[in-house]
Amino acid sequence: MNEVLNHRQILQKVNRLGFEVIENSYPESTVYFGGINGNGLKLAHMLREIVEKYSAMNVHVFEVKLRKDEPWAAPTELTISENVLKDAYIYLIDDVINSGKTMQYALIKLLQFPTKAIKTVALVDRTHRRYPIHADFVGIRLSTTLKNRVDVELDPQESTAFLI
Repeated sequence: MNEVLNHRQILQKVNRLGFEVIENSYPESTVYFGGINGNGLKLAHMLREIVEKYSAMNVHVFEVKLRKDEPWAAPTELTISENVLKDAYIYLIDDVINSGKTMQYALIKLLQFPTKAIKTVALVDRTHRRYPIHADFVGIRLSTTLKNRVDVELDPQESTAFLI
């Protein structure tokens, strides 16, 4: 097990991602962060703190609920009214993108109604795509073998990312 990112490095990456969101959202006054259940939602809340601290943008966080192992086996749900997302500027957020499957199924749900834009954010991009997903904003890109796994723990006191 190798540490890929320690707590300080994760905070630096999240901070940089927050500033990238601010820069790339101009001139939006309101943006929506769709955090994929689990660490995606935690990361969305971390990013909201940065964006609201350093800009006048309003950030609304919602959860994208899906089964990560078999996203086709149950409907994807949002914890926000789909009417609110009409013509919205949305960031779809997850901790790790590997094959792109989870992000793809979450994106399919968001594409069921008209939006202004949908951008993707990931703390770690493993670059092993089987699905046509591209991360617009990435904390770190890792070249790994297919046998490896990246395990991220997002905790306010001690966040870490390990390559297993």
